[in-house]
Amino acid sequence: MRKLIVLEFITLDGVMQAPGGSKEDTAEGFKYGGWMSPYFDDFFGNVMEEQMSRPFDLLLGRKTYEIFAGYWPHNEDKWPGINSAKKYVVSNSLVQLEWSNSILIKDKVVEEIKKLKARGGPELKVWGSGNLVQTLMKHDLVDEFWLKIFPITLGTGKRLFGEGTIPAAFKLSTSKVSPSGVIIANYERAGEVRTGSFALDNPNEAEIEESKSVKVKEKTP
Repeated sequence: MRKLIVLEFITLDGVMQAPGGSKEDTAEGFKYGGWMSPYFDDFFGNVMEEQMSRPFDLLLGRKTYEIFAGYWPHNEDKWPGINSAKKYVVSNSLVQLEWSNSILIKDKVVEEIKKLKARGGPELKVWGSGNLVQTLMKHDLVDEFWLKIFPITLGTGKRLFGEGTIPAAFKLSTSKVSPSGVIIANYERAGEVRTGSFALDNPNEAEIEESKSVKVKEKTP
Protein backbone atom coordinates (compact mmCIF):
# COMPACT_ATOMS: atom_id res chain seq x y z
CA MET A 1 0.00 0.00 0.00
CA ARG A 2 1.38 3.41 -0.91
CA LYS A 3 1.47 6.40 1.39
CA LEU A 4 -0.84 9.38 1.14
CA ILE A 5 1.11 12.50 2.07
CA VAL A 6 -0.41 15.93 2.69
CA LEU A 7 1.99 18.81 2.01
CA GLU A 8 0.94 22.23 3.29
CA PHE A 9 2.20 25.74 3.95
CA ILE A 10 0.61 27.01 7.16
CA THR A 11 0.90 29.95 9.54
CA LEU A 12 1.46 29.62 13.28
CA ASP A 13 -2.30 29.78 13.79
CA GLY A 14 -2.89 27.07 11.19
CA VAL A 15 -4.07 29.14 8.22
CA MET A 16 -3.42 27.47 4.85
CA GLN A 17 -5.40 29.76 2.56
CA ALA A 18 -3.70 31.32 -0.48
CA PRO A 19 -0.05 31.10 0.56
CA GLY A 20 1.32 31.65 -2.94
CA GLY A 21 -0.47 34.67 -4.36
CA SER A 22 -3.04 37.42 -3.82
CA LYS A 23 -5.52 35.89 -6.27
CA GLU A 24 -5.19 32.23 -5.27
CA ASP A 25 -8.20 32.19 -2.97
CA THR A 26 -10.04 35.32 -1.90
CA ALA A 27 -13.03 33.48 -0.41
CA GLU A 28 -14.71 35.23 2.53
CA GLY A 29 -12.75 38.39 1.79
CA PHE A 30 -9.34 36.91 2.54
CA LYS A 31 -6.79 39.67 1.94
CA TYR A 32 -3.47 38.12 2.89
CA GLY A 33 -2.85 35.99 -0.21
CA GLY A 34 0.86 35.48 -0.89
CA TRP A 35 1.85 35.51 2.78
CA MET A 36 4.63 32.91 2.31
CA SER A 37 6.57 34.85 -0.34
CA PRO A 38 8.69 37.04 2.00
CA TYR A 39 10.11 33.91 3.67
CA PHE A 40 11.26 32.08 0.55
CA ASP A 41 15.06 31.76 0.51
CA ASP A 42 17.65 29.39 -0.95
CA PHE A 43 17.39 27.04 2.02
CA PHE A 44 13.64 26.79 1.64
CA GLY A 45 13.99 26.39 -2.12
CA ASN A 46 16.34 23.44 -1.65
CA VAL A 47 13.86 21.76 0.69
CA MET A 48 11.09 22.18 -1.86
CA GLU A 49 13.28 20.86 -4.68
CA GLU A 50 14.10 17.77 -2.65
CA GLN A 51 10.46 17.06 -1.82
CA MET A 52 9.28 17.66 -5.37
CA SER A 53 11.94 15.42 -6.94
CA ARG A 54 10.62 12.13 -5.52
CA PRO A 55 8.33 9.95 -7.70
CA PHE A 56 4.68 10.86 -7.11
CA ASP A 57 1.07 10.89 -8.21
CA LEU A 58 -1.09 13.85 -7.24
CA LEU A 59 -4.46 13.89 -5.49
CA LEU A 60 -6.05 17.34 -5.73
CA GLY A 61 -9.25 19.21 -5.03
CA ARG A 62 -10.87 21.30 -7.75
CA LYS A 63 -9.48 24.72 -6.82
CA THR A 64 -5.88 23.55 -6.41
CA TYR A 65 -6.14 21.52 -9.61
CA GLU A 66 -7.25 24.59 -11.58
CA ILE A 67 -4.36 26.65 -10.15
CA PHE A 68 -1.85 23.92 -10.98
CA ALA A 69 -3.32 23.26 -14.43
CA GLY A 70 -2.99 26.93 -15.31
CA TYR A 71 0.67 27.11 -14.30
CA TRP A 72 2.64 23.86 -14.43
CA PRO A 73 2.10 22.86 -18.07
CA HIS A 74 4.04 26.01 -18.97
CA ASN A 75 6.68 25.73 -16.23
CA GLU A 76 7.67 22.09 -16.05
CA ASP A 77 11.34 23.01 -15.83
CA LYS A 78 10.60 24.10 -12.24
CA TRP A 79 9.00 20.74 -11.37
CA PRO A 80 10.22 17.98 -13.71
CA GLY A 81 7.77 15.15 -14.14
CA ILE A 82 4.63 16.92 -13.01
CA ASN A 83 2.98 16.84 -16.44
CA SER A 84 3.62 13.12 -16.89
CA ALA A 85 2.50 12.26 -13.34
CA LYS A 86 -1.05 11.04 -12.81
CA LYS A 87 -3.35 13.68 -11.36
CA TYR A 88 -6.44 12.40 -9.52
CA VAL A 89 -8.95 15.23 -9.17
CA VAL A 90 -11.84 15.18 -6.70
CA SER A 91 -14.68 17.39 -7.93
CA ASN A 92 -18.45 17.41 -8.35
CA SER A 93 -18.43 20.31 -10.80
CA LEU A 94 -15.60 19.65 -13.26
CA VAL A 95 -16.64 17.86 -16.44
CA GLN A 96 -13.53 17.96 -18.60
CA LEU A 97 -9.90 17.78 -17.49
CA GLU A 98 -7.54 19.23 -20.10
CA TRP A 99 -4.26 18.81 -18.22
CA SER A 100 -2.47 15.66 -19.38
CA ASN A 101 -2.85 12.48 -17.32
CA SER A 102 -5.71 13.87 -15.22
CA ILE A 103 -8.36 11.50 -13.89
CA LEU A 104 -11.65 12.67 -12.36
CA ILE A 105 -13.00 11.23 -9.11
CA LYS A 106 -16.61 12.29 -8.79
CA ASP A 107 -18.51 9.57 -6.93
CA LYS A 108 -17.74 7.41 -3.89
CA VAL A 109 -14.71 9.57 -3.15
CA VAL A 110 -13.55 7.84 0.03
CA GLU A 111 -13.86 4.37 -1.50
CA GLU A 112 -11.98 5.45 -4.63
CA ILE A 113 -9.14 6.96 -2.62
CA LYS A 114 -8.85 3.80 -0.55
CA LYS A 115 -8.52 1.87 -3.81
CA LEU A 116 -5.82 4.27 -5.01
CA LYS A 117 -3.80 3.69 -1.85
CA ALA A 118 -4.22 -0.09 -2.02
CA ARG A 119 -3.31 -0.21 -5.70
CA GLY A 120 0.32 0.64 -5.02
CA GLY A 121 2.61 2.91 -6.97
CA PRO A 122 4.51 6.11 -6.14
CA GLU A 123 3.64 8.33 -3.20
CA LEU A 124 0.21 9.92 -3.45
CA LYS A 125 0.71 13.59 -2.64
CA VAL A 126 -1.90 16.19 -1.76
CA TRP A 127 -0.99 19.87 -2.11
CA GLY A 128 -3.36 22.58 -0.90
CA SER A 129 -6.88 21.22 -1.50
CA GLY A 130 -8.26 22.33 1.85
CA ASN A 131 -11.75 20.84 1.52
CA LEU A 132 -10.40 17.52 0.27
CA VAL A 133 -7.92 17.34 3.15
CA GLN A 134 -10.81 17.61 5.63
CA THR A 135 -12.38 14.53 4.06
CA LEU A 136 -9.07 12.66 4.12
CA MET A 137 -8.52 13.42 7.80
CA LYS A 138 -12.09 12.58 8.74
CA HIS A 139 -11.67 9.08 7.29
CA ASP A 140 -8.10 8.63 8.63
CA LEU A 141 -6.55 8.36 5.17
CA VAL A 142 -3.52 10.60 5.78
CA ASP A 143 -0.27 8.72 6.42
CA GLU A 144 2.02 11.74 6.70
CA PHE A 145 1.91 15.53 6.98
CA TRP A 146 4.80 17.46 5.45
CA LEU A 147 4.33 20.92 6.92
CA LYS A 148 6.06 24.24 6.42
CA ILE A 149 5.13 26.41 9.39
CA PHE A 150 5.67 30.13 8.86
CA PRO A 151 6.37 32.60 11.70
CA ILE A 152 3.24 34.69 11.26
CA THR A 153 -0.36 34.70 12.50
CA LEU A 154 -3.27 35.93 10.40
CA GLY A 155 -6.27 35.40 12.65
CA THR A 156 -8.50 34.68 9.69
CA GLY A 157 -8.63 32.27 6.77
CA LYS A 158 -9.12 28.58 6.07
CA ARG A 159 -7.27 26.36 8.50
CA LEU A 160 -5.61 23.00 7.91
CA PHE A 161 -6.95 21.34 11.03
CA GLY A 162 -10.62 22.14 10.65
CA GLU A 163 -13.82 20.15 10.86
CA GLY A 164 -12.24 16.99 9.46
CA THR A 165 -9.71 16.64 12.30
CA ILE A 166 -9.93 13.43 14.34
CA PRO A 167 -8.03 12.34 17.46
CA ALA A 168 -4.79 10.88 16.08
CA ALA A 169 -1.16 10.56 17.15
CA PHE A 170 1.81 11.42 14.95
CA LYS A 171 5.56 11.18 15.34
CA LEU A 172 8.09 13.68 14.03
CA SER A 173 10.24 12.02 11.36
CA THR A 174 12.34 14.98 10.17
CA SER A 175 12.62 18.67 10.99
CA LYS A 176 14.63 21.68 9.87
CA VAL A 177 14.45 25.43 10.37
CA SER A 178 15.19 27.88 7.59
CA PRO A 179 17.20 31.09 8.17
CA SER A 180 13.94 33.03 7.78
CA GLY A 181 12.32 31.07 10.60
CA VAL A 182 10.18 28.58 8.67
CA ILE A 183 9.88 25.22 10.44
CA ILE A 184 9.94 22.29 8.02
CA ALA A 185 8.43 19.33 9.89
CA ASN A 186 7.36 15.92 8.61
CA TYR A 187 4.99 13.87 10.74
CA GLU A 188 4.05 10.20 10.35
CA ARG A 189 0.83 8.65 11.61
CA ALA A 190 1.51 6.85 14.90
CA GLY A 191 -1.62 5.15 16.17
CA GLU A 192 -4.12 6.44 18.70
CA VAL A 193 -3.94 9.32 21.15
CA ARG A 194 -2.52 8.26 24.50
CA THR A 195 -3.37 9.97 27.76
CA GLY A 196 -1.91 9.98 31.25
CA SER A 197 -1.91 11.92 34.48
CA PHE A 198 0.60 13.83 36.58
CA ALA A 199 -1.41 13.09 39.74
CA LEU A 200 0.51 11.12 42.36
CA ASP A 201 -0.61 7.55 43.05
CA ASN A 202 -0.15 8.04 46.79
CA PRO A 203 -0.66 11.73 47.67
CA ASN A 204 0.28 12.90 51.16
CA GLU A 205 -2.16 14.58 53.57
CA ALA A 206 -1.18 18.11 52.50
CA GLU A 207 -1.84 17.30 48.84
CA ILE A 208 -5.20 15.73 49.70
CA GLU A 209 -6.26 18.83 51.65
CA GLU A 210 -5.09 21.09 48.79
CA SER A 211 -7.15 19.04 46.33
CA LYS A 212 -10.24 19.39 48.54
CA SER A 213 -9.68 23.13 48.79
CA VAL A 214 -9.46 23.50 45.01
CA LYS A 215 -12.69 21.54 44.52
CA VAL A 216 -14.51 23.75 47.06
CA LYS A 217 -13.30 26.91 45.27
CA GLU A 218 -14.45 25.52 41.91
CA LYS A 219 -17.97 24.95 43.33
CA THR A 220 -18.17 28.39 44.96
CA PRO A 221 -20.02 30.91 42.71
